[in-house]
Amino acid sequence: MGYQEFYQLKFEPFANLPDPRFYFNSPQHALAKEYLMHAARGARGLAILLGDIGTGKTMLVRKLLTELQGTGKYQVGMIVLTHSEFPTGWLFSKIANLIGLSDLGTTSTEIISRISSRLREIYRRNERTIIIIDEANKLKSPDILEEIRGLLNLEIADTRLISFILSGLPELESFLMMNRALYQRIAIKVKLKPMGSETIRAYIAHRLKIAGAQHQIFTPMAQEIICRYSDGRPRLVNIICDNALLEGYVQRKKTIDETIIERVISNLGLRFE
Repeated sequence: MGYQEFYQLKFEPFANLPDPRFYFNSPQHALAKEYLMHAARGARGLAILLGDIGTGKTMLVRKLLTELQGTGKYQVGMIVLTHSEFPTGWLFSKIANLIGLSDLGTTSTEIISRISSRLREIYRRNERTIIIIDEANKLKSPDILEEIRGLLNLEIADTRLISFILSGLPELESFLMMNRALYQRIAIKVKLKPMGSETIRAYIAHRLKIAGAQHQIFTPMAQEIICRYSDGRPRLVNIICDNALLEGYVQRKKTIDETIIERVISNLGLRFE
């Protein structure tokens, strides 16, 4: 038996995975999602989502991806960057794969021409092409930024054939500034901030409810301490709560009180900011 069975939960409520089932539509996340949906619906070209580590950017763009795919009106794909070094043609190859294009050609002219033709086919199906790039702060290559700018020039009947949503750390904006022509294309800019105490409590209750909790597991005082030490970041809230459930299970306590939270915070080496 693990803590999931001990607390009679269907799922682990605080796993740090971008599972859309656990998406919490906080006021600021709801607003950010609406802005990004507006960018997608209106083919605005370039939208950026900024936020510090652990503020819920990845969960938000995953939710956005799921909703856009569900409408049947978009050819939408996501690229998750894991490093900042990219070979020549990398971006074109990724986008070609996402829009179902297998033969790119060899020269730059052929590549752009074939991508453009495919985007026009998608447009004629009354669909819009949206590319979401997560961890986009790793886009430090001037060549990649210029390729994005070039793709944003592709239009038909005064409508852009492709739009980008870039999600990353605040430093993403400074990298985009290196290409002023691209930076000036930003139509939507959204910044995620840490959650407030009331939102954190609602976030904890939401995730427990989705996981199948039958009662309030965390006491009000336990939640107060979580609010204080999590810095309002969903990722850190998840880490504290996950460890607290494990500690509660080890101690065979059905309710997580402040004593357990304080022990977890000490073990994690967290400090009040």
